Amino acid sequence: MTERNCDGTFKKGVSGNSKGRESGKKASAKLRKAIETEANDIIKVLVKQAKDGDIQAAKILLDKTVPSLKPQALPINIPVGETLPDTGSNVVDAAMTGNIPPDIGTQLIRALTDQSKLVELEEISKRLTRLEKQLEAR
Repeated sequence: MTERNCDGTFKKGVSGNSKGRESGKKASAKLRKAIETEANDIIKVLVKQAKDGDIQAAKILLDKTVPSLKPQALPINIPVGETLPDTGSNVVDAAMTGNIPPDIGTQLIRALTDQSKLVELEEISKRLTRLEKQLEAR
């Protein structure tokens, strides 16, 4: 019981397992060690297979060495309306006429919805402040 303090917490810097964790006993650790010792030969075989037209070997090599391409958003031009609903209508029109992809239209409508919630919260906050001031004045 010397590993714990009076309050039941473990003493700082004292391990409850004096032997420590056994290393290399799990199957994954054994496999990792086996691959590590043969890695150069495995890579050479994969490269040769890829050069000979083995698509899976090429995919394995490319997946581990070349980062995947990430989609890039292209700039879009949608007129901003006088109000949020006006802008939302412009987004829907742009999506329906094919000027922007539907998924981008959906994202923009969600952003406008979130913006409208922020505007609404700000208006409620201002109204609450005015009401509190009126109550204090009474």
